[in-house]
Amino acid sequence: MTNEELKTRSKHFAHRCVKLCLSLPNSILGRHIQGQLIRCSTSVAANYRAACLAQSKAAFIAKMSITVEETDESLFWLEFIMDEKLLDESRIKPLYNEGLELAKIFISSRMTASGKTKVK
Repeated sequence: MTNEELKTRSKHFAHRCVKLCLSLPNSILGRHIQGQLIRCSTSVAANYRAACLAQSKAAFIAKMSITVEETDESLFWLEFIMDEKLLDESRIKPLYNEGLELAKIFISSRMTASGKTKVK
C-alpha cells in the first residue's frame, strides 16, 4: 500500500468515525464520546500525513507512534460504544475492523522504521 493510499484510507476512517458520532444519542455520554472519537480519529489521519512529511527517521517514528496511539484510542471508543449498546453493533463492527487493520499497518511501519522485527 502506498503512502497516498494510506493517507486516503486513514482520512476515510476519520470521516466514517465522524459520521458515526453524529448518530450517537444526544446525552451526556453520547456527547462525551462524540468529542473524544472525533478528536482521536481525525488525529489518526492528520498524524499519518505529518509522518509522511517527517524530515528524519526519528521524527517519522515519533509521528507514527502518535498515529498508533490515536488509532488505539479510536478503537477504545468504538469498543465503548458497543459495550454501552449506544448503537447497533453491526454499524460499528466494520469500522472497528478497519481501525484494527490500520493499527496493524501503522505498527508494522513503525517497527520497520525502527529496525525492530516484533513487538515486545
